[in-house]
Amino acid sequence: MPHVVILYTGNLESCTDMSGLCRKLADTMQTVRAEDGSQVFPTGGTRVFAYPAPHYAVADGGAAGMAAGGDGNYGFIYLNLRMGRGRSDAVKKQAGDALLQCAKAHLQPVFDKHHLGLTVQVDEAPGQVYDGKHSTLHPLFAKH
Repeated sequence: MPHVVILYTGNLESCTDMSGLCRKLADTMQTVRAEDGSQVFPTGGTRVFAYPAPHYAVADGGAAGMAAGGDGNYGFIYLNLRMGRGRSDAVKKQAGDALLQCAKAHLQPVFDKHHLGLTVQVDEAPGQVYDGKHSTLHPLFAKH
C-alpha cells in the first residue's frame, strides 16, 4: 500500500497511453509530502494498476454527444487511491488533488477530442482484519 487502481472504458485504449499514465501517477505519488516534509507514500510500496472494461455503458449511450457534434463514444476513467490510516485530511486532499491534476494533464488530448469523465477517489484502509481464501487449484498440485 498505497495503491491506485484505475478502471476505464476500453474505448480509451486507442486514445491514450495508459502505461504512461500509470507511470506519471506513481511519480506524482512520490511528490506528496506530509506536514513535516516527509514523503507520504513509500517508494517501494507505491503501485498503480489499470484495468480496461471491455463492456460498459456510460450516460445516455452517446445521443447528447452526437447532438453536440461528437461521435457519441463516451469514455470514463475512475482512479481509486487506497492508503493506510493515519494521514491528515490535508494530506489526503493534497494526494487527491495531485493525482487529479496529473490525470487531467495526461488526458487533455482526449478531453479535447472526446467526451470523457474522470473521477479520483481517495479511501483509507482501516487495516486488514480478514484474509479468507478458497481454491480448487491447490488440490491439483498436491497429488504429485
